[in-house]
Amino acid sequence: MKILIDMNLSPRWADFFSQNGFEAIHWSKIGLTSAPDTEIMGYAAANDYIVFTHDLDFGTMLAETGTKKPSVIQVRIADTDPKMTAIPILRLLRHYMPEIESGALITIDETKTRVRILPFH
Repeated sequence: MKILIDMNLSPRWADFFSQNGFEAIHWSKIGLTSAPDTEIMGYAAANDYIVFTHDLDFGTMLAETGTKKPSVIQVRIADTDPKMTAIPILRLLRHYMPEIESGALITIDETKTRVRILPFH
């Protein structure tokens, strides 16, 4: 699984995911920091990445376009520091890997995880 970390999350997430067996890159390493979300989504879809973000716009784009890829993982927690939240998020990624690989929007918050299979109907 390849993970593209959005600009609104720390580049340290790329290091954490890489150390745990995933190919991961922060958007700042491959694109303009001012790039619109549509460009990030396009790159992720064309290069078989999932998007890891703290931004709700990606879920909205999936709903509007009706596409099946890329999968998006939205982290909706207050403290997005990998030191605080990385291990539980890693467990969720591994648990939902089949859904992520086939196309899903996964929203993670402090109390629950919501999985929506793509495309939305």
